[in-house]
Amino acid sequence: MTTLVFGHKSPDTDSTGSPIVWAWYLSEIMGVDAKPALLGEPNTEALFMLDHWKLDKPEIISDVADDQPVVIVDTNNPAELPANINNADIRAIIDHHKLVGGLETKGPIHMVIEPLACTATIMWKIIGKDMAQMPTDVKGAMLTCILSDTLEFRSPTTTQEDKAIAWSLAESLGVDIPTYAAQMFAAKSDVSSFSEAELLRMDSKEFEIDGKKLRVSVLETTSPSAILDRKDALIAAMPAVAKEDGADQVLLFVVDILNEEATMLIPNDLTKTIAEKSFDAKVEGDTAVLPGIMSRKKQIIPFLKV
Repeated sequence: MTTLVFGHKSPDTDSTGSPIVWAWYLSEIMGVDAKPALLGEPNTEALFMLDHWKLDKPEIISDVADDQPVVIVDTNNPAELPANINNADIRAIIDHHKLVGGLETKGPIHMVIEPLACTATIMWKIIGKDMAQMPTDVKGAMLTCILSDTLEFRSPTTTQEDKAIAWSLAESLGVDIPTYAAQMFAAKSDVSSFSEAELLRMDSKEFEIDGKKLRVSVLETTSPSAILDRKDALIAAMPAVAKEDGADQVLLFVVDILNEEATMLIPNDLTKTIAEKSFDAKVEGDTAVLPGIMSRKKQIIPFLKV
């Protein structure tokens, strides 16, 4: 049976590109029949990556069958995975997030979780000398994943390993990193075709903090005004999205990549309390500006208090 390789729901660039990288490695190097998959529509930056490197968009799946062989990348959180994931045959997990717990495997598995900015960085290290056989398009996906997750090395999650591997890939591909990253971020910033509900779910993860179920959404952009101009509509859409998703509240952080700060929307007293307790923020009206905040994983989730 073909092994499916996929990341989390609401796939960003890393959860779109890393399944492509690992499926190539399994199929072409390890001799395992494998293919990448997605758990939703990829974001605009991920679509740019697929188009730029002439890669096929992986099949979008809604669930997995019992005993389906799978490899999970860029997450280990059951809330971000298919409902039937614990009845599948999980063969491996490759991730760079904290260990959440709750997954059940049918036997011992290969699991690698490292404190790096990007799943693709971990894959580069595992693939090792076999990188010499990787085709240009797959290398391009790997580079795009690293530049995306590091925000072109601006994110505090960036390590020297992420940087060194990205520069090595760029050199082998003949890519100028600043020029290419600017194209990526321009694609990510174009959200004009998305509804407010789609924006709130586009790059979001579910967490339970102090007994409250929160959907924590982050929109990274070089044009924050394009999103903040829709602030009232986004705030109006939050209650319905929260209700449909079984959450108590949606939190939205608009990350300004170039100015290296986030703006948090403040629709009610709960979000005001969260902003003040978590980030010592000064809330003025329905927004709070958080200087230096760029990473959900390192600077938002660990500090959330309700």
